Amino acid sequence: MDDVLRPLIVVGGSVVLTLLLGWATDLLLRKADERHHETPLWGLLRRGRIPYQLVLFAALLRGSYDEAQLLEDHEAGLGRALTLVLIGSAAWLAIRIAAAVVETTYTRYASNHRERDPARVRRVRTQVTLIRRVVSAVVGVVAVAAMLLTFPAMRAAGASLLASAGILGIVAGVAAQSTLGNMFAGLQIAFGDMVRIGDTVVVDGEWGTVEEITLTFLTVRTWDERRITMPVSYFTSQPFENWSRGTPQMTGTVFWHLDHSAPLDAMRVRLRDILRECPAWDGRAFNLTVTDSTPSTMEVRALATAKDADDIWTVRVTVREQMLRWLAAEHPYALPKVNASDAVPPPGRREHRSSDGVPAARRVHPHPRER
Repeated sequence: MDDVLRPLIVVGGSVVLTLLLGWATDLLLRKADERHHETPLWGLLRRGRIPYQLVLFAALLRGSYDEAQLLEDHEAGLGRALTLVLIGSAAWLAIRIAAAVVETTYTRYASNHRERDPARVRRVRTQVTLIRRVVSAVVGVVAVAAMLLTFPAMRAAGASLLASAGILGIVAGVAAQSTLGNMFAGLQIAFGDMVRIGDTVVVDGEWGTVEEITLTFLTVRTWDERRITMPVSYFTSQPFENWSRGTPQMTGTVFWHLDHSAPLDAMRVRLRDILRECPAWDGRAFNLTVTDSTPSTMEVRALATAKDADDIWTVRVTVREQMLRWLAAEHPYALPKVNASDAVPPPGRREHRSSDGVPAARRVHPHPRER
């Protein structure tokens, strides 16, 4: 009878105690989260419920299975299995706790500095993301090493592995040269403040926003929602545009090719009115000038400012569209055209004619030798 009850008591007691402790801990975390809305720490810690219960169960069973006298022929194997579960679940729990602490620290920092220094917040976010990945990798490697050391054969082979570590390191370094280069480039990007998550960049002629940075690759989300994945070493070896460096404020340009008779003064007034009605314009500056001229048209450039790259795009397309609509409705003569007939003067300007009724612009003057 004792041979049946003892295993049931040990195993069942471990399960029940694990469930009770897990439920009580989760209840405490939930109540703490409800009381402290200013910090997400307690809510994030609740994500570690499963590894926490695994640690409890493995630790309780590992310490009491000797009393259960269960599977005595496989006592060594069962003990090693419980040890492996304990190590793996402890590493999992450590990663969850570290992620919760790091995420909480970043959230507090971002809430205090997002309005005053958004570029600094993006930099810290990039560093926190990479630090969290490095910590996870280190904890995983240590956990795997600890698991391997539980096997006597692996401990015996440790000396020979250490003796050949130098040769293996050289071989691994040569074989993984590209991977190691990307890893060091990722660390350089994180702490060198070259590019951050959320920055607006132009790479290979593609405009987009940095969405993810890892130790080996970087993802850019383009304006049409495509994802471009590039090795991080590209950003340390190739030139690229980062529109978010320094202040995010930008100056945008809009070009038109118009007839030489275009009403420039009226266009300046209309540009001012368009920008005043555009919420994306930050009100810093605007301008309209003639930048080039050809025999048939002239190039007119408008300048406007905005607080960031997204708003400057909105300002540019708004100014371009509304100015063209206004010109087509109010001053159609200002639009470029191919002259196939006599020139027509702009409204309000009379064409000068000579005494014989021929427009001065059409009079053909004889060569001096023919006079």
